[in-house]
Amino acid sequence: MAAHVLRLRAALLIGALRGERRLRTIGALVIVAALTVVVCAAVLSLDEAPVAVARTVVVLGGAAILLGFLIGPILVGATDQLDPRRFAVFGVDERRMPWILALAAFVSVPSFAVLAVNVCVCIVAIQLGTPWLVAVLMTFVGVVTTLLAARIGMAINALLLPERRSRELTSLFALAVIVIAFPVAVFLASLRWDGHVPATVASVTGTVGLTPFAAPSGFLFAVALDDTAGAWASGIIAVATAIVCWGAWTWLVRRLLTTTARPFASRERTGLGWFGLLPSNAFGAIAARSLVYWFRDRRYIVNIIVVPVAGVLSVFPLLVAGVPLEIAALVPVPVMALFFGWLPHNDVAYDSTALWTHIASGVRGLPDRLGRLVPVMLVAVPVLAITVPLTLLWIADWRLLFPLTGLAASLLLSGLGISSVVSVIAPYAVSRPGDSPFQQPQRPTSRGAFGPASAFLGAIVLSVPTIWLFVLTIVEGSQYAPATLWAGVATGVGALLVGTAVGGKVFERDGERLMEFVETA
Repeated sequence: MAAHVLRLRAALLIGALRGERRLRTIGALVIVAALTVVVCAAVLSLDEAPVAVARTVVVLGGAAILLGFLIGPILVGATDQLDPRRFAVFGVDERRMPWILALAAFVSVPSFAVLAVNVCVCIVAIQLGTPWLVAVLMTFVGVVTTLLAARIGMAINALLLPERRSRELTSLFALAVIVIAFPVAVFLASLRWDGHVPATVASVTGTVGLTPFAAPSGFLFAVALDDTAGAWASGIIAVATAIVCWGAWTWLVRRLLTTTARPFASRERTGLGWFGLLPSNAFGAIAARSLVYWFRDRRYIVNIIVVPVAGVLSVFPLLVAGVPLEIAALVPVPVMALFFGWLPHNDVAYDSTALWTHIASGVRGLPDRLGRLVPVMLVAVPVLAITVPLTLLWIADWRLLFPLTGLAASLLLSGLGISSVVSVIAPYAVSRPGDSPFQQPQRPTSRGAFGPASAFLGAIVLSVPTIWLFVLTIVEGSQYAPATLWAGVATGVGALLVGTAVGGKVFERDGERLMEFVETA
């Protein structure tokens, strides 16, 4: 009786899992179909728009689609159902395999979506003046190139990256996309179109239309604009890109069919999170441990949350004091960069008794200092990449992009460099693991005020030249913008290198003193 009950439960569980999988598949199909319909409707609505506007939308959108099909499999770690290694056991001719798999790639939902969008683009191009035969041929080249790019991305993912993508690696990819795509999207949204294409966007569109990512679209609308030279250039690049993609796909298929998986692939340490993702050395181990602490210990989490709040709150006193909004709005980004750089100034104290693992294992000082900065950088860079363009959008002054970036880099990296020294010279007691983050224990020495003050003020002092150039850019004009950017980057990188090197030497020299501190504080 018990065995029958167990079998029944197992059957019900398997049925539920299969039903859930079917629902997910149906949901994904519905979403893709809806997005395809929306995009096709938007493209078809361009038939009455000026050619320059249609060219901008289609060229930039086509470049984004091809780039997404190329790097999308690498970012999400999708399983390739058409992996050539799956068909090696059937004895298919190695020379025919690329053709067979390329043709099979056309029979999929994403391929149908790409085909539908490109057909709509072809219709719009014909209505705007492109000869129909030329438009159809170039559309076919564009579709083939996009699908081959997807095949290449899948093959690269199968060759170079683990089959079971950890969520940590996916998070890193997502952060990289945010850092790059968000500022671009905010910049495009900030432009005033007013029925015409801004000069900056038109210039970018012309350049992108001559790249392999959007050459087919660039050709279609260059013909519509009677740009003979541009049409020839885009057409040659489009055809050459398709040929190169086919050659790369053929080589990758042969590589997958004839290459045995590397032995160390079986050493992939699934389930270890950051420890399985980062390098197997002292730096990687310390960075992984720091990431686990920063994202799980509420003492660190409170510090991370407070930084953006402090940056936003710094605006209100300035507004009350009568500072113009366009000036006060520039304050939160430097404030957040400064506080992010200041956060690790007492990281040794937060380790508590875990510091003995570093000292007992004989870790050198430089890997220790650099590994501890990884969590702060992973949080600070995306936050600043989002807040900088939002600030410039709010004040409508994009000439300050380079200066504000340079100032943020100087304050952040200088703060991290000084904190790497201060945390081993003047650590002070903090709340124990599990205690309230707002609990402040008694400090046995007077050096408790020296560490945070020196890290905070030191970053400001080192950034004075960058701050001065930033003020000159606001007052006198954008001729100081490049100097502000490079001065900030050079100051920050120099301070970071010197600070981590000096802090590493102090860590190696005063290991016993630090152990005594964490045991008693």
